[in-house]
Order: sequence, then C-alpha cells, then structure tokens
Amino acid sequence: MGENFSQLGSWENEKESILPHHPAIDSKAANYASNGSSKSSCVLCERAAGTSFVSCPTCQGSGEIPQELEKQLVALIPYGDQRLKPSHTKLYVFLAVLIYLVTSSLIVFFLYPRSITVRPAGLNSSNVAFDATDIHLNITNILNISNGNYCPITVTQLTIEVLHLSLVVGQVSNSLLLHIGPLASEQMFYAVANRIWDKDTYKICTWLKIKVHNVLLHIQGTLTYTYLSYSEQRVFQSYEYVDCRENTSVPHLMVPHPP
Repeated sequence: MGENFSQLGSWENEKESILPHHPAIDSKAANYASNGSSKSSCVLCERAAGTSFVSCPTCQGSGEIPQELEKQLVALIPYGDQRLKPSHTKLYVFLAVLIYLVTSSLIVFFLYPRSITVRPAGLNSSNVAFDATDIHLNITNILNISNGNYCPITVTQLTIEVLHLSLVVGQVSNSLLLHIGPLASEQMFYAVANRIWDKDTYKICTWLKIKVHNVLLHIQGTLTYTYLSYSEQRVFQSYEYVDCRENTSVPHLMVPHPP
C-alpha cells in the first residue's frame, strides 16, 4: 500500500507545471494540448486579449504559442521532418568547388601570356648612292609577326641595328602603335639608312669589271610589345645579301591571316 501512495505522489508531482504561472495565459493553457490529430502536434489557438503570439516551429507554422513562453517551451520535431534532412549540402559544395576550379583554369589558360613569333621575311627594296668615299645604302625589310595569345597585342617600339664587317653602319628606333588581334599575324615594314665607309667594300661596289656587287649585312633587332598591360621584348636577327651597285626591289607575298 505504501508503494502505491508513493507512486501516486510521484505521478501527481509530474503533472505539476515546471513553468512559472502567467495569469494572462493560464486560462488558455489547455488550448495548446494535442487534439489527437496525426498531421500536427499543435492546434490553432484563440488569441488571448493583450497577448502576442509567435508561430509554433513543431507545427510547421500551423500553430501559435504565446510569445512570453517562446524561450521556455521546447519544440519537438518529428524524426522524419524535412528540416532535419540534409539539403544536398555536399553536392552544392562539390559543384561550387568544381565551378571555381574550371573557371580559374579557363582564365589562366586564356589570359596566360604567350610569346609572339618574329620572323624576318627578307629584303623588300634597297636604294644605293655613292659619294667620294662612302656608300649610302637605304634598305627596307619585312618582319612577320605572329600573335599566339588569346588577347590582342600592341607593338610599341622597334629598334634595329645593322652591321657590316662587325661595324655598325646603320641604326633606327621607331615608336609604333601596331595592333595585332588574337591568334593573328601581321607584316611590318621598316627602313634603315646605312653608311658604309670601308675602302675595300667601296671598291667592290664601284668597280664595273666585277659583275656581282653584294655586301653582307647583319641585322639585329628588338621588338617591344604590350599584352594586358604587360610589356615584353623579342630579339631577332638575320643576314641579308644586298646589291650595292644597283637599286633592288624584291616583291613579297603578304602573310595570310589564320582562320
């Protein structure tokens, strides 16, 4: 018998509310009990006068609880509730990382600076004149410039130095503004005025008994270009045999642009 009274007392203690009594809402406390429905553990409640309410999280927004008890009541969410299931978080993170890597790789691939190709195409024309001791040889040469970048480049400066018998006979430095498109090629003409004062060369070029009047010129050049605010230089050189007796004009075909 003593055991029964002890259990009864314990059960009555459990029925006592562990929350502080609130006179404004005690009369409505019974309205928050379950009505036995399988779809929701809360029911819609009548608003008490002068009492504010917030949405009940357990009922998925279909019920309300007094705002005064918002920090005291515990919401019981079913195990199968959609809010407890992961929303493909790992998939979203994987896709974000993949998109970032692909985008970064494409940016690096297309914007990475590549060297341009500078190929001397030879002599285009020459003009010869003599004075008492020197040979004045004006030549016009051609450069083929190929842009291997996926962005346009701008050729800004060309510096040329011409040597004959290891002596500098001509120099020129031109400021340019030549635009070359992505994966395109252009031809560029440049002229250099040379003055040869070697006595033996002068005799070869002016002696009429000699049928071949050629001089060997060593041409060295530096091409400066910009690419996305990045400046770079390309060095090139070539050797040209030029007729120092008569004027020469050599036709050259234009370099076709790649498709």
